[in-house]
Amino acid sequence: MTDITPAETAPKPSRRGMLVVAALILAVGAGGGAMGFLGVVSPSRLLAPKPAAVSLPQVGFADVPRIVVPISGRDRQLALSIKLEVAPEELARVELLMPRLSDSFTGFLSDIDAAAIERRGVLEIIRAELAARADMILGAGVVKNVLITEFAVQ
Repeated sequence: MTDITPAETAPKPSRRGMLVVAALILAVGAGGGAMGFLGVVSPSRLLAPKPAAVSLPQVGFADVPRIVVPISGRDRQLALSIKLEVAPEELARVELLMPRLSDSFTGFLSDIDAAAIERRGVLEIIRAELAARADMILGAGVVKNVLITEFAVQ
């Protein structure tokens, strides 16, 4: 005859372990809800397709030779270095007309009054005047921006 032994019963999961798991699920859910409510995480942003890579605008920079002009009525000089932001296809044309640009810029800068250089906001006025002179020589819209890289009174 065969021996029959009582089958071992599997231990019942304790209620305490189930409570801990339920509390963890509740805490994670509440934390996720709070992060969504506060705007830290957005479910729609997580599911949205990735944006395409942003391409940089095509620009070229033309260096204007450094301009040094005496300040009228004083024994000081104004030194200015400028870069012109232009489209790459216009770069050769700007380089060709650089002597005209340089002459026009020098003429304007040498006429600036000494008291005007000391005033607040003179850099913006100079930048606007240089852009207007570049537009007169090269045509409107060729120069996108005038960048002043050095402005020194020596």
